[in-house]
Amino acid sequence: MPAHRRASDNTTTKPLKLGVFHILLALAERDNYGYALMQAAREASDGHVPLSPGSFYRHLAKLMDDGLVVEALARRAGDDPRRGADYRLTPRGHRVLAGERRRLAALVAAIDGLGLVPRKGHA
Repeated sequence: MPAHRRASDNTTTKPLKLGVFHILLALAERDNYGYALMQAAREASDGHVPLSPGSFYRHLAKLMDDGLVVEALARRAGDDPRRGADYRLTPRGHRVLAGERRRLAALVAAIDGLGLVPRKGHA
């Protein structure tokens, strides 16, 4: 049985690593090849998640092992044939990303529920 079939969907309750979150977020926008995906994840984080090629491809390999990302079979018209494989989010990847959205929304709601109002002059 493949690893992603054995793995439970409890990853939806655990916080995602920032690099992983931004890779999934970038793939939710569109299928992409490795280098462009790494750049999109960096840009989506406003540079706060500095992904090196080594860490990016380790994250990507783990995402593929977990069944969240797969290589896209078809290439887009006009793509350079020398370029690497395109990757896409799986339905499970979409569910995990949606779970992370719910988790983050609950955190924001909890903070909002505290009724904290910043005092003048404080951030």
